[in-house]
Amino acid sequence: MISLTLHRRRSRTLGVVATGLLAASLTTAPASSAAATPDAEAVAAVTAAPATNDPGLGVDEISSSPNLRQIANLPKQAPFDTPGAAGTDLAFQGRYAFAGNYNGFVIYDIGRPSAPKIVSQVLCPGSQNDISVHGNLLFLSTDSSRSDDSCTSTSQSASVKESWEGIKVFDITDKTNPRYIKSVETACGSHTHTLVPGKDRKTVYLYVSSYSPRADFPDCQPPHDSISIVKVPLKKPTDAAVVATPNLFPDGGYEGAPGKASATSGCHDITAYPAKDLAAGACMGDGILLDIRNREAPRVINRVRDTVNFAFWHSATFNNAGTKVVFTDELGGGGAATCNATVGPHRGANAIYDITGRGDARKMVFRSYYKIPRTNANTENCVAHNGSLIPVLGRDIMVQAWYQGGVSVWDFTDSAKPKEIAYWERGPLSDTQLTTAGAWSTYYYNGHIYSSDIQKGLDVLELNDWRTWTAHLVHFRELNVQTQAGYLSW
Repeated sequence: MISLTLHRRRSRTLGVVATGLLAASLTTAPASSAAATPDAEAVAAVTAAPATNDPGLGVDEISSSPNLRQIANLPKQAPFDTPGAAGTDLAFQGRYAFAGNYNGFVIYDIGRPSAPKIVSQVLCPGSQNDISVHGNLLFLSTDSSRSDDSCTSTSQSASVKESWEGIKVFDITDKTNPRYIKSVETACGSHTHTLVPGKDRKTVYLYVSSYSPRADFPDCQPPHDSISIVKVPLKKPTDAAVVATPNLFPDGGYEGAPGKASATSGCHDITAYPAKDLAAGACMGDGILLDIRNREAPRVINRVRDTVNFAFWHSATFNNAGTKVVFTDELGGGGAATCNATVGPHRGANAIYDITGRGDARKMVFRSYYKIPRTNANTENCVAHNGSLIPVLGRDIMVQAWYQGGVSVWDFTDSAKPKEIAYWERGPLSDTQLTTAGAWSTYYYNGHIYSSDIQKGLDVLELNDWRTWTAHLVHFRELNVQTQAGYLSW
């Protein structure tokens, strides 16, 4: 077994300055000087990152296990390096990675993982720009009220009926020059969305999630426990439209516990497993299991709550067999220091559930919690966040972002006894004040781990561990992590 004793080293020069970087294109007209206002999830305290040679930054002090190392970092480039321009989610296709940012999105060439390059940058402000791709289409979530649906819009209160929030669609046939082709307005905006392929292969659906809406916004009226389902005809994506708004909590959902657990008023994120006609919803105060055989009419078949340790059900991940689901608790909204002895090991953690039974009798049964076993400084925001399965044969292993808690690789093959097998993290962004930073999304894709850092751009990590070598046998042509793709196992 590989030891996880602390391994500190001064990193080599890992910033990648690609020859063609200066030619990276801004493919839409410049936005107004009013930057998108970051929302409560993790970015309220974002400040401009200090220069990398600042001796107080600690970016070169990397703590890791011996089996996980950084092989590249590509810093954010203007106009994506301004205060509030947080790096967010990732999607993948072929040799490209697509990274959301509060100012738009970036397309990277990752054909050489040790030397990623920026192919293009699309300036299109609107938090949080959650992202997914399918074929020649890219979808972007907007969950901040804008003056209109253009990429040159300005921030505007949702109390103004003409304000816009929702989904934007881009044609990415030419990766150097994406084209904005369609918008779909959704009630209460789109904090996240999940791409679900239609069974006819002619259509994709977007399950659009938003939470904490306000009844005084004219376009965001109760019931607030609904999702919006956008249908996108692949041959004519400009006909994309909302086709259903199912209410997942007709009883209103969990009522909440002040100061402890969130009331349910929408879902934060939904993860679909289309091959198994299943989805799992992380919905503030509730975790749900969905039957999605009818893509336009998902049904809740089981619901769980944790009123003791979970504050905010944030995201979900199935194991490959579809017999387990991992839910994350984003305690403190991602902007707080919760990886410490005061908070303890069960809050701001993952919860692992086994899925038992068949059909509509399936239930989620709690087995254990998992939280990184290291104590972070009180100046480091740290909590469970976005991760993905590593496609290992015969085991359940996941890589996950923990903001300034870094990157953790952990094994939950035994649901009751999860254990970390690798980790990597930077030092705190600041030694004197709590400053939001760190890994937002960390995913495994075709042999490497890619991490979108709120402040520092794209990190590429290499995992060398006997327990994960079979992942190199699995190759995905396209990966949207919230649309889980199965792989052969034994």
